[in-house]
Amino acid sequence: SAETGHLVFATLHTPDAPQAINRIIDVFPAHQQGQVRSQLSLLLPYVLSQKLLQRSAQRGGGRVLAVEILNITPGIRNIIRDDKTEQILSLMQTGAEAGMQTMNQALAQLYKTGDITYKQAMQHTTDKKDMERIIHGDRC
Repeated sequence: SAETGHLVFATLHTPDAPQAINRIIDVFPAHQQGQVRSQLSLLLPYVLSQKLLQRSAQRGGGRVLAVEILNITPGIRNIIRDDKTEQILSLMQTGAEAGMQTMNQALAQLYKTGDITYKQAMQHTTDKKDMERIIHGDRC
């Protein structure tokens, strides 16, 4: 559908955007995965990963959304096409100018604004060392 110009939304249960791309590719037989990588690299504009978290009591309770954003830039397209998705996270970490944000960056921002607690940020991260580095800077 996307190849014919239609807007397509899909949901997957994955912890982050790079793993979502891998899951899409892995659905196909090995002999088709190269073609699928090529098609995805051309057709996929963004991948969003989201977590709905309990807002801290200090901010009035309720829920708050943490969003990871992967903008499929030309560099990301090449990584997908060349089957080097393990490099995506590092490009996301430095891709703020392109509108990218890792889940850890989103969680750290919510912690810094008081929307979530430190404990929540650490519970929802997949990389505690990276989260510590983001929250506390280079002191870690």
